[in-house]
Parts: sequence; structure tokens; C-alpha cells
Amino acid sequence: MDAPSGSSDRATFIAAEAVNNQFGGLTLEESNHSVQNPKSYGAISGSSSSASELVNYLEDFTVDKSTYCRAKIRATFYPKFENEKTDQEIRTRMIEMVSKGLATLEVSLKHSGSLFMYAGHTGGAYAKNSFGNIFTAVGVFVLSRMFREAWGTKALEKEAEFNDFLETNRMCVSMELVTAVLGDHGQRPVDDYVVVTAVTELGNGKPKFYSTSEIIAFCRIWRLPTNHVWLFSTRKSVTSFFAAFDALCEEGIATSVCRALDEVADISVPGSKDHVKVQGEILEGLVARIVSSGSARDMENVLRDHPPPTCDGANLALGLSLREICAANRCNEEQQIRALLTSVGPSFCPSDLDWFGDDSVESHSKNADKSVITKFLESQPADYTTSKLQEMVRLMKERRLPAAFKCYQNFHRANDVSPDNLFYKLVVHVHSDSGFRRYQKEMRNMPGLWPLYRGFFVDINLLKANKGRDPMAMESIDKAVKDAGENCGQQGKDGLDDADANLMIKLKFLTYKLRTFLIRNGLSVLFKEGPASYKVFYLRQMKIWGTSDGKQKEICKMLDEWAAHIRKKCGNKQLSSSLYLSEVEPFLEQYAQRSPKNQGLIGSAGNQVRAEDFLAIVDGDLVEEGDLVKKERGTPATPEPAVKKAVQKDGGLIVFFPGIPGSAKSALCKELLNAPGGLGDGMPVHSLMGDLVKGKYWPKVADECRKMPQSIMLADKNAPNEDVWRQIEDMCRRTKATGVPVVADSEGTESNPYSLDALAVFIFRVLQRVNHPGNLDKSSSNAGYVILMFYHLYDGKNRKEFEGELIERFGSLVKIPLLRSDRSPLPVPVKSILEEGIDLFQLHSRRHGRLESAKGTYAVEWTKWEKQLRSTLIANSEYLNSVQVPFESAVQQVREELKRIAKGEYKPPSSEKTKHGSITFAAINLPVTQVHSLLEKLAVSNPTMRSFLEGKKKSIEEKLERAHVTLAHKRSHGVAAVARYGQHLNREVPIQLTELIFNDNMAAFTAHVGSVDGETIVSKNEWPHVTLWTAEGVTAREANTLPQLYADGKASRMVIDPPASVSGPLEFF
Repeated sequence: MDAPSGSSDRATFIAAEAVNNQFGGLTLEESNHSVQNPKSYGAISGSSSSASELVNYLEDFTVDKSTYCRAKIRATFYPKFENEKTDQEIRTRMIEMVSKGLATLEVSLKHSGSLFMYAGHTGGAYAKNSFGNIFTAVGVFVLSRMFREAWGTKALEKEAEFNDFLETNRMCVSMELVTAVLGDHGQRPVDDYVVVTAVTELGNGKPKFYSTSEIIAFCRIWRLPTNHVWLFSTRKSVTSFFAAFDALCEEGIATSVCRALDEVADISVPGSKDHVKVQGEILEGLVARIVSSGSARDMENVLRDHPPPTCDGANLALGLSLREICAANRCNEEQQIRALLTSVGPSFCPSDLDWFGDDSVESHSKNADKSVITKFLESQPADYTTSKLQEMVRLMKERRLPAAFKCYQNFHRANDVSPDNLFYKLVVHVHSDSGFRRYQKEMRNMPGLWPLYRGFFVDINLLKANKGRDPMAMESIDKAVKDAGENCGQQGKDGLDDADANLMIKLKFLTYKLRTFLIRNGLSVLFKEGPASYKVFYLRQMKIWGTSDGKQKEICKMLDEWAAHIRKKCGNKQLSSSLYLSEVEPFLEQYAQRSPKNQGLIGSAGNQVRAEDFLAIVDGDLVEEGDLVKKERGTPATPEPAVKKAVQKDGGLIVFFPGIPGSAKSALCKELLNAPGGLGDGMPVHSLMGDLVKGKYWPKVADECRKMPQSIMLADKNAPNEDVWRQIEDMCRRTKATGVPVVADSEGTESNPYSLDALAVFIFRVLQRVNHPGNLDKSSSNAGYVILMFYHLYDGKNRKEFEGELIERFGSLVKIPLLRSDRSPLPVPVKSILEEGIDLFQLHSRRHGRLESAKGTYAVEWTKWEKQLRSTLIANSEYLNSVQVPFESAVQQVREELKRIAKGEYKPPSSEKTKHGSITFAAINLPVTQVHSLLEKLAVSNPTMRSFLEGKKKSIEEKLERAHVTLAHKRSHGVAAVARYGQHLNREVPIQLTELIFNDNMAAFTAHVGSVDGETIVSKNEWPHVTLWTAEGVTAREANTLPQLYADGKASRMVIDPPASVSGPLEFF
């Protein structure tokens, strides 16, 4: 192999050659004669077709009756299922299923990296939504490194065997790729590594995912790194798990979390990579999911039959590391990729076609995308798998899901290409979670529909049935493949329905979130909008998470200091999110050293890995999941607002309308403005109509609110997006006003808060207007287009998400009644004309953006549609009038709601975001009234008690706000000890109070804890008791010393005979 000319390239080349020869059992001199020269950049060795011919072939390829298509999934990760339940509902269902023996709960560590999938050297290496880039090159290098560490001198042989095995069995191995060269997450890893998270068989139709026990067996055979996994198969263990997480959620690090879970789990399988040693103490989170009830048995069998493998390469020189190679090749991304692939060597990466292809043609062409997909959908499926994949793609396009279908030349099949035999790689990239949610809804309506996968790559072969191919054989569906494809979808469910089989919850730790979500993701807000907006941003995040009040105060103090520190150091130059830890780690380290409380907040700091020296060069921005996103110029990220718990009667109100023209906001404002007595609280009511304001509207509203802070402002203008909402929040913050969103009530769709029924009424109302101040009325030639433009401003949020966000931002929500609940369905002609308009709008906006409808390519179509829209709505005017709630009734309801808000009597509805606070201790909570009644009863019958209460009764009544028997405290007894009480959470526990021990400083009852379902509840405290009272300056903790004080003659005791019986629920605090 000819050495590269550059010094850094040459160093990498020599090191790679030496390592390859050492692992191959050869010296450098012995093997030189057998090493082939590397192919030149972009060449396709042995190709029978030039790259330019590939494009011409596609252009000339026509679909007719002899055209067939074969499609096979080449790489994929687990399907993404959006749980419609709240976190608490998911927890409850998980506990219920495990308690009944229907399932097992499986928990694994969430390593902080990015998705990497490997399907063999020909099958390809993939990131979540891309391939052939620095992400996949790094993944291939690290995976090869894992083989060398595990197999030593046999590594090259085993790499080749592994590739052959994946290719022969058509399999894909998915991994979490954790490295310091691809940008910062929560902590720079100590080492670069992968952990296998999924193994998938792709040969028989529908992908078959291995169970965790099968993954561990597979990995131990091939000596691949495995994750730490815990199984919980009893009610006691599963409730203990959730309690343990709640106890650690605000302070957990890898050591404390793994220790606690080891103590409460039924089975613990340590990972082959110790998180603390390779990643560090900062743990991103845990993934908990429901698996079959037999998983524990299967795991025990695997652990017995497959002991942990040895590591034969631990003491061998493995050559230059990933960080050294990236540091030595800093010119550009291409140089780094070539250096990495050269170091890997031909045994694991014999071809670089996926990265460089052929430089004579672009491997990806936008024109090819539509052409390949169109021909793929029009062709006859050659087998069952192809028909199911066509069904998926066709449905996604018909439903206009937010997804892209990117097609690339498959250069690995270049030797097989001919004019009637074309090969492509298809990347299915779902742009947002709403796409998965909408697809999931379609699956409920179409039980045979295959799932939509994360990381979804398909090999496509377009071909003609000629040259010896048997058309009848191609038309027939292989029943064995069909059966295998459908049956493999049922494996692992073991009788569970889809809703239960896909139950999964991600649990993240605050020590990780404060770094990534609060510091890294807040950099743009801090540098572009200032510390005040940054504070709004991080306060809202913590409210959404349900962070405890005490921890919020600690974080606020730390983040305010961080903001001042980094702004002073960097000025107005924003810190890079890819390297933010270079500044954050030293700051957090010195902050943690100030006090034990600070250390608990930070978790771990001071990992001084200098990524600046070796960071991979990426032609784009790195996002959280490791996607490659091209840099775009645009407005900075808007700060997230603080969440209000309730609307307070303090300052004025700003009533605004996140709606659509035709929602009756102006008519409503007029009625509210002229209502006798205003809103009943004495505050003056003002209105500002957007159509009559010259210049920018919202700054004008802000001016009016500053002039009249103790008033109610009716902002008569549509407020359709988050930018406007942010301006309103800013007004509220500056004027101490309360923002009140008023929206038309509607069921919404899966991707829009307003239903087609509501849209029909809005357009119908607009077309009844005359002489509208904003010129949007029956005389407007493009009225339908304008309303569709507003309608699409809300796209991407269903009704629940829309209302939830408004409540979180402003603390209130008022609904304008719109449609009768007993109405008949929307007439088919109305529904059809609206759907036609939506389709036309999307075509127009994709090509022309916000260009007026009369000026684009579809001007004729718009004119025709606007005319048909009017005639259709007029023909159905009787229906559209009849389904509306009477306006007077709607006004009255809105007015009453606003009155309650103005008077401070309003309580916001739940936004259905479950919050779990951090657990500190477990206790039996006793009703204070029971304790007071017992004291009074004892005082009547016992002179000693009566004497004790004299002069203290009032003090006891004031201080005894909560009475409880502490069972375990995480500081004293450990997290696991507290968590184990989780199985009895909220169960009523009987208590017997047998004596009172007291002195002049404190008093407490001795408590004997009873049983629940025959199981005695045992307190970890040496002396279970109920603290009644402590004198000024004496802490409740000191009551623990009362038995010893009594033994020393420094306290008195009064026996309660017979013992007094009380009871209360077992709770976490």
C-alpha cells in the first residue's frame, strides 16, 4: 500500500499498517508484498456501468406491466411508539402487569451518545437518518476497536467472520455510539466505545428484534459490549424500582443509581462496559419497558450458558486511538473519514463506496428522489416484503406525514446494474414525533400495517421481468416469507396487546439535564437575548420537569452565576454547543467544591478531556440524537417561558386569541367591551383592534399596557404562533399582567388543534362578512387561501398539545363554545373541498413558500378552488348555521370565565404533565386530628399527661401540622431501604401508640407499626415514634434521643394502657 504524502496521513498510515500486521500475525516486511494499492478517490472497482450511466438508466426506466420491484429493509432500529398515557398512568399499568404476573419490567442504562447501526461491510453502516459521513466512519472505527480489544491477535479473522455472518443472515446490529469526538452531551466520556442495544434479523420480511437475553447471548458469542440490565418480576421489586428512581431523580449519578438498582432488582446483569470507567459518573437516564413474563427465566438460562468472555487484546498495542487520528487530520471531514477507514483496514472495511461513491455523479439527487419513489410505488411487488413496504410509503405520502424519502445510488451493486435492473438505497427520515404519532393512529385502523421504525433504511431494486426471469414466480408471494414476516411481529408479545407490549418510559436524571437542557440548550437564549430571557427559559424547563422547590432554588443560584461568568468571559461571542463542556466543567468543579450541597447538585465535575484537540469535523450542526443538520440562517431559539401554577389577582389582564379568522374574536371583544359592569372587578376594559392599528400591533399593545397596568386589555388580533406568545409573556412580565388565551373550542385533528368542522365554520363566517376592516370578507378573491395559511400555522400540534402549552405558559385557558355536540357529521362535499384546498396549499407552500396564491404556479387551480369552495359552502349553509352554538350563549360563557380570572378565583385545568418529586424518606402519615383527639383523651384520664400539656397545648397545636412515623430515610438507611416500601405505597397501615416519652424540650409517642396483607411493616429506625413537639431551637431529629435520655434519667415516660390505635397511609416524602 502506498503511503500518503502528508506527514499526518503518513503517521496514521504507518500506525494502521503496523497494527493490522500485528493482529494478522505477520510482520510489516512479511506482508508488504500482499497488500494491494488503495483504489483512487471515488472509483468503483470492477464496475460495469459508469456513474453517469446510472442516472441515464433511471431517466429511461419506464414502468409497465413487466416492471417489478424488490425492497428489503437493510438496517433499522426499534419502532417508535408514542405512549398516549401520562407517565403516571404508564407506571401504574407497568406495576399492575408485573404484579399480576403478565409481564416483567426491564430497565437499562441510557448511555449518552448517538445511534449507530451496522449491517456488514456491504450491508452498510448507518446513523439515525444518514450514512456515508463522519458519524458512521467513527462508528465503524470504534466497533473495529472493540473487536481488537476483545479478540487480540484473532481480531482480523473475527472481523471478517462477523461481516460474513451479518451478510449471510441479513442482520443489523444497533449500538449507542459514545465518543468525545462528535460533540458534547452531559459529560465527555473517558473512553470511546459502543454498547449494543438491538440485534435485528431482516431476512424474512418484517424485522425480528432479539430479546435482551438473546442480545446478551449474541454479544457474548462475538465479544461485543453489552449494557447494564435489570429485571423486575415482582410487585415488590417493580414498585421499589420506581421509588428508587424518584429518590435519585434529582441527584443520581452512575454509582448511586447502579448500587440502588442492584439492591432492589430480581436480576442484575452488569454491562461489559462499566459506565463509570468509560463514560463517567454523569448518567443520562434509564429506559424502562415491559417485556414478557418469561424474560427472567430466559436471562438466567443465558447467563448460565454464556459466561462473560475474556478480553484477549487488553495488553496489546492497538495503534492510534480515535482521538489521536482525528487530532492528526484536522483539514476537513473527508480527510478524517479516510484516515479512520484506513486505520480500520480491509478486514472490516474493504470498501469506502458508502462514503465517497463516484465523484463523477452526485450520489443523491433531489430529482432522483421523486422519480425513484414514484417508480417504486407504481411497480408490481416481487414479494410480500415489498408489498408491505410499498403500503407503508404510500400511506405516509397520502397522509402527508412529516417525512422525507431520500434515495441514493447503491454503489455496492454497480456490477449488477443494467438498463432494466437498477439498485438504490432509500432513507426514510421522519422529521418530527408527530409523524410517529399519526402513523401509530393509522396502525390502529390497519392492524396489518408494519410499524414505522427509527433509523429506517431500505434496499430497492427496480427490474423488468425478462432475460430469464420468471414473471409468474415474481408475481407469487412466498407464503413462508409472509407467515414468517407476520409471525415475527408477534414474537415477544406473549399474549400482550400492542398498547401493553409497547409500554416504555424514559427516566432522566437532573444532574444530566442541567448540563444539556439548561446550560447547553440555553446558550442561544443567553447570548442572543440576555440573562433575563435565559432565566425565563430555565425556570420553565424546571417547572415542566416538576423539579422540587428546594432544588430549583439551588439551580437558579448556580445558573445565574454561570450566566454572569460565561458572558463576562466570552462577551457577545456565543459558546459552541459542541464544546460547551470545556467551559462548564471547570466552572462546575469549582462551584461543587464550595459545599456538600453544591456537590450533590452538580453530581460530578472536573472531567478535563480537551475535545478541542480532536473534535471531528462535521459539515453541519450536531443535534441531541446525533443527526446531521445543515446549518441554516434563522431567528435564534426563543426562550421558554416560566410556568404559572395559577392565575393570580395581581395587575391587569391581557386577553388574546390564538385563533383563525372567523373565530368571532372581534364580535366577542365588542360584546365584552360593552357589557354592563365590565367583568365585575372594577378594572376598566379596553380593546385594540389589529385591523385598525397602523404599524406593528404587539408593541402598541405593550405601550397601552404600560400606560394602564391595572386594566383589562382585549387584544383583538389573531395570535397564532410562539413568537407572539413570547411577546405577550414579555409584556406580562414587565407589567405584572396575566395573559389569558381565548380559543375556539374544537376536537382538533391528530396534527392540528382545529378540526375540519371548525375550519368549515370559520371560512363560512368570513364569506358572510361585508366591509371588513382587514379586507378579509366575501369580496376577497383569496379568502380561502388566507384562512388555510392561518390554519397551517398551527400544524404539528394536536389539540391536547396546543391547550397544554398555553396552560403551561399562561396558567389559564378560556374556550369559546363553537360547535354543538349533537351535530351530524360534516357533509362529504364540504370535507372534500377542504381536503382539496389543504393539498393544494401544501403543494403551493412547498414550491413558493408564502407567495400569494394568485402569483404562483398553481394560480389557475387556486381560482378554480376558491370558486368551488364558495358554491359548496353556500349549498351547505343550512347545515353550517345549524351546527354552531348560539353566539349569545358563547359570549356569556366566556364572560363568566374571564370574571373568575379577574377576581383571582380561577384554577387552571391540568396540562396532563405528570410530575414526580424527589423522595427523601418513607413514612406513615397520621391524621393530625387523630393525634390531637388522643392527647385530649389522655389528658382527661391521666394527671401526668394533663400536667405535661399545661402551657404547651397551644404550642403543640401550632407546630403539629403533620404527624408521621418515619420508616426509612435515604441519608441514614440508603435509597434501596426507602424504595422497598414502594409496594405498600398509599396502603393504610395500623399503628399502636404505647407510651409517651418527654422532657422540657421535646415529646414523642412510641409507635408499634402493624401489618398490610399479613406482612409486618418494619421500620428501619431503631425507635419508631411520632414526634409531637419540640421547644424553640430544638430540631425534630433530636427526638430520636428520647429513649436514651429516659434511660439516663433526663426524660419521663407515661405508658398508654391499653395502647391507642391510629392508622394512616404509607407515603413518600
